[in-house]
Amino acid sequence: MRYLSAGESHGPCLTAIIEGLPAGLVIKKEKIDKNLQRRQGGYGRGGRMKIEKDSVEFLSGLRFNKTIGSPLTLQIKNRDYKNWQKVMSPEGDPLPEAVALVRPRPGHADLAGGLKYGHDDLRMILERSSARETAIRVAVGSVGRILLEKYGVDICSHVKSIGTVKADAGISDLPGLIEQVEQSPLNCADPAAEKEMIREIDEARKNGDTLGGVIEIVVTGLPPGLGSHVHFDRKLDGRLCGALASIQGIKAVEVGAGFLAAAMPGSLFHDPIMVNEEQGVFRSTNRAGGLEGGITNGQPLILRAAMKPIPTLANPLPSIDWLTGDESRGAAERSDICAVPAAAVVAEAAIAWELAVAFREKFAGDFIEEIDAAFEYYISSVNRRLRKKR
Repeated sequence: MRYLSAGESHGPCLTAIIEGLPAGLVIKKEKIDKNLQRRQGGYGRGGRMKIEKDSVEFLSGLRFNKTIGSPLTLQIKNRDYKNWQKVMSPEGDPLPEAVALVRPRPGHADLAGGLKYGHDDLRMILERSSARETAIRVAVGSVGRILLEKYGVDICSHVKSIGTVKADAGISDLPGLIEQVEQSPLNCADPAAEKEMIREIDEARKNGDTLGGVIEIVVTGLPPGLGSHVHFDRKLDGRLCGALASIQGIKAVEVGAGFLAAAMPGSLFHDPIMVNEEQGVFRSTNRAGGLEGGITNGQPLILRAAMKPIPTLANPLPSIDWLTGDESRGAAERSDICAVPAAAVVAEAAIAWELAVAFREKFAGDFIEEIDAAFEYYISSVNRRLRKKR
């Protein structure tokens, strides 16, 4: 299962084509639109979110809410395109140099992309490297999520920190965590920390600055056995970490106890394998975060990602004029102050897609009943093997 996406930030639309979905999977537009709306929310977002009202359109591969086995094409229209038609026209002559983006922003893809692709107008880089691309990624990930949810897999996320403020919220009470997050403008389950986060965001806005933070993604209901230990590109932890690191602004990723593991002795880090009459085989801890040897082990999957501050500043950092080489300041495009809550929604989608791909690898089939049968057989086999150890 794979997909390709296309589209620029201020172009007519964002598009994706998904190949490899089984026929007969029920997909409802409102489920995807809900996640698109969640991505647009969050305290600290910029003016663009007041313009766009993201909603998915299906152009192929779906009939009467069911996939038919052919490629599924998704599209999200950019409402702001009407204000950018001259600047983003696919035809005609280039605009005068005075309109070009020539002041690369430190921390953005502008300079590196301009060097790589030989562009003088750095808008050629900005338009595709923009986080606007994550809208279609959320739509694609939502399709993967629909497949996973059919088999009892649930995905949620919450904000662990913004700036210097850290939330005091764990995952021991997952339903309670989800309820708190849904009521929070920052996707944060700690109301006291949320107030301090909002205060820091307001301060950053006043100073022409931006803020990053840390998000945590929790996945429950995963069967053991997704991924593989046999080759580097089949190890699921590598694929999941790569998916998170590919999100705009993400600079660090960890699984389970993550970086804390480096300071712990093995006797305290590794999760004992235990057995009793009531639970059968179980783990008393989950410091591995649900992954061992690149394979899911049946425990909740726990990942965290650190997002850097957005590089587009109202008070820009020193830069150069790309055409003249003279000292200048980075371009000041319309932007968010803090997009950590939105990044959490994107992270859910990125993880959902990679897990759905791994799920399809494990449970192959051209139509949904084939997958049902393979899944039921495997779960029965796993349960039988675990019972033998009692």
